[in-house]
Amino acid sequence: MVFSSTKNYKEYAKLDLERKSVISNKVKLIRQNGQIHIYQSAYRGSFSSVIRDSLRNAALGRKVLLAQMMRGGVNQGVSKPISLCGNLLWIRSSNSYDQHRPDEFKDNETLSNSVRDSTIELWEFCKNQLLSGEQDQVILDEIFLAVELGIIDCDDLISVLENRFISGDVILTGTKIPNQLLLIADQVTELRS
Repeated sequence: MVFSSTKNYKEYAKLDLERKSVISNKVKLIRQNGQIHIYQSAYRGSFSSVIRDSLRNAALGRKVLLAQMMRGGVNQGVSKPISLCGNLLWIRSSNSYDQHRPDEFKDNETLSNSVRDSTIELWEFCKNQLLSGEQDQVILDEIFLAVELGIIDCDDLISVLENRFISGDVILTGTKIPNQLLLIADQVTELRS
């Protein structure tokens, strides 16, 4: 619109301000979810680039949750998360066993139950974070192994992802991706050595 005089502009500006105040009383803030990224690799422990990017995002001021679902070994758990850069919340399973080789604990019932319980506790924490909107980015490292072992139900994971409330991205990593998750992913990346 072109204004031929200051008078017309002032009248327009006044009407525009009145229109904006009426609209602002009726406007609802709608928060849009970020994307779902899946990173797949033929072997475990190959997601250092994902972890590096999460650290960079935290240093840039984004609130990041990095949950290493199938890693332990540091006696950490939900009650003892580590904060890095003031914005990255890094958390591992409370089990002191490093679940690097799932074959070792499949036949050991006591160890298997301990790994299962600590992974479920971590998953419940992550579910609450995804549904609360407190984080700008959530990384669920090696979540597909937990699904493969039957610790986390695939339908539960899909339901939480579909109902998530975070403005940033959710990043899932693992070796074997369930087909149902491929359908809801916005991006799938295969990492090669």
